[in-house]
Formats: sequence, structure tokens, C-alpha cells
Amino acid sequence: MQIGVPMEIKPQECRVGMTPAGVRELVAAGNTVHVQTQCGARIGLTDTMYRDAGAQVIETAEALFANCDMIVKVKEPQARECHLLRADQTLFTYLHLAADPQQAELLMASGANCIAYETITSPEGGLPLLAPMSVVAGRLSVQAGAHHMEIHQGGNGTLLGGVPGVPAAQVLVLGGGVVGTNAIRMALGMGADVTVIDRSVKRLTELDEQYGGRLRTVYSTTDAIEQCARHADLIIGAVLIPGASAPKLITRSLLQKLKPGAVMVDVAIDQGGCFETSTPTTHADPTYVIDQIVHYCVANMPGAVARTATMALTNATLPYIQRLAQGNLDTLLRDDPHFANGLNIRAGKITHPAVAEALAKVATQQSATSLSDSSHTMGHAA
Repeated sequence: MQIGVPMEIKPQECRVGMTPAGVRELVAAGNTVHVQTQCGARIGLTDTMYRDAGAQVIETAEALFANCDMIVKVKEPQARECHLLRADQTLFTYLHLAADPQQAELLMASGANCIAYETITSPEGGLPLLAPMSVVAGRLSVQAGAHHMEIHQGGNGTLLGGVPGVPAAQVLVLGGGVVGTNAIRMALGMGADVTVIDRSVKRLTELDEQYGGRLRTVYSTTDAIEQCARHADLIIGAVLIPGASAPKLITRSLLQKLKPGAVMVDVAIDQGGCFETSTPTTHADPTYVIDQIVHYCVANMPGAVARTATMALTNATLPYIQRLAQGNLDTLLRDDPHFANGLNIRAGKITHPAVAEALAKVATQQSATSLSDSSHTMGHAA
């Protein structure tokens, strides 16, 4: 199979879809791998390293897309990349379509087979290709949050771990999955006072057994979230519903009841965010303030540690790429329902039920907003 690895063009995205080590494995199996020149240069993966691994180095994205059967990326394709896709190609990357109707429309128009890392499941019920980036994002969330708690970053000037005689910061983690677990690990390791909220008693029991008296566990209710959030210096949004938009756990009205200068890090922003006031930001301009609350909503958090993230991602995706490279997509989707869960778009249609439902909700909300704006305009004109 002809496999293409383009340079990522999303702002501040330095990860790459495959390492030279991954290329070597695929070439050894008889595939041809094309990589766009300089695609990994920003993280020390040079064209020479890719050539030595057996890759063909291509100058432009246009040439790469034109010559390949499968495109392997990290982040969702940008508009000009969507226009390069065609009906006989397979796109394998993170898509996060639930909060991105424009991308969904472009991908449907391309006719390509679009398989999303984040909705492939495992027999155990996990998300094996989302997990490595969730680990990275969970650990980064506390690091980023601690930085923005500093007074000159807009925070309330609280040191995460405190000092003798001065209490540590209170950290609230919403969700006890992979992101939440790694956030808990980092926050406790830095000496913070940590509470986790989750709707699974089983998961809370596991975390309690793991951390004992060092971690407070709280069952998720609206009242519990509100009560715990009021005391928090740092809130980590770590909830996920596979393929669907994240639930809004922190409302706009609640912001006014939080500590002034508190920091909220929304790791769920790729799925629309779990704070009502969340809007995607970038590494270049990562935060904004609403009602004296600092919002950190970077949509590609692991991109900040792109070298580590690229290696972790290739470790996870390579076995799936190897299976796709065998060339019989229909057989693979039929025989492996967990892999089939990754298929989001095929033949111009949304195929994943949760993605379809989320996009339908977005369309309804946009239609309602448009009607409201229209009524307001007509009333004003009158």
C-alpha cells in the first residue's frame, strides 16, 4: 500500500503521524511510505532519518495526497487538506467531528473513508488510540494549570503544593478516566489537595484504593460539582463521551460563585468542552478570562510536548496502520467491530451514531440561533 504522512498544518502543531521507526516496520512489510519533507524536523525527526528508514520524501502535500492510498495524520485535516482527499482513499487520524460540522461536511464531500483514532474501541471497552494522548493531556493539564495560577498569568497567586504553614491549592478533577487519573497523579505528586468527581462508583472505589486518604472521591451530582467547584483553585475538565459532545458541567452562572483567579483547564475542548464558557484556544494564546476565572482551552494540548506525544502515538497506532495496510477495509470492518467503531464517514455519509447525533444537535442549535438572530434583526428594524 502507498501510505502518506503529511506535515501537520494546524497552528502550533508540531507532532507528526509516524516516526521513522514506524516507517521502517511498514516498509519491511512491503509498503511504500511517503513523508512530506520537514514533517518531523521540528521535533528532531529529520528527512535523513526518514530516508534511512525507507521512506520516500515528498516536497508538497498535494503530491503526497495524490500518490497515496492512505493518509496518516495526527490532527483533523484542515480545509485545504480535505479538498485533497478523494473517494478511494482512507484517512486515519484524530477527527473530533462532534464539535466540527464544517469539517464533517468537507470530509463527506471528499467521499474518503475517514477513520477516527478517538472512536476505535478495545475489547475491554477502552479507547486505545485516544489513551496515549489522554495520558499526556492529563499530565499537562496540571502543569499548565499550575503555571496559570501564578499572579502574572492571571491566576490567584496560589502555589499548587503550598509550603509549610500555608495550605496547598485545592484541585478539582471532573472525571476519573485516563485524563483524570493522570491529572490526579500529577496534582498529588506536586502536593496539591485533590478531589475527583465521577459518576461511576466502581471507578471512585478503584481510585480510593489506589490513593487511599490522599484523594477525596465524590459521586457526581450537580450539587456536588457546584459545592466542590466553589472551593477549587484549579479545575480540570476531564470528561469524555466517545464520539459525542462533552457535557457542560460548569455553567456560566456558576463562574460568579468560584474563587476569583481560579483556573479552569478544559481537556475536553476537542469534543466541544465541558465548561459552558469554553472556546478553543491555541498554544500561542492559551487563556482568556470570564468573570475573573482563567480559562485554558488549548485544543491540541499534547502538541506542547510534540516529541514525546509523537512517539507515544505511533506506539499505539502502528498495529492498526499495519492492519489497514493489508488492503481489505471491508473485511477488516466486518470482522472487527472495535475497529469498525472508528469509522466515522464513508461514501459521503456519517456512519458513527454518536457523531451523527452530536452533529444533528449542533445543526439544531445553529438553526435556532439563526432564527433568533433573524427575529432580533427584524424587530430592531421595525
